[in-house]
Amino acid sequence: MTLQLKVPKLVCSGCVDTVTKAIQTVDANATVHANPKTKLVSVETQASNRAIEAAIAAVGYTSV
Repeated sequence: MTLQLKVPKLVCSGCVDTVTKAIQTVDANATVHANPKTKLVSVETQASNRAIEAAIAAVGYTSV
């Protein structure tokens, strides 16, 4: 399934790396595309929406 999340604190490539790694701890095979300009994160994953949001929150980011 593909999830589209808005992550307001996503501002640089470092943020993208942090969020990507967090998501891949939940689903190692997840494909993550994040854009710090639009603050959008697109995730192709088998994990639940809650699990992905929890992983993002665990590294200090919130999604809406």
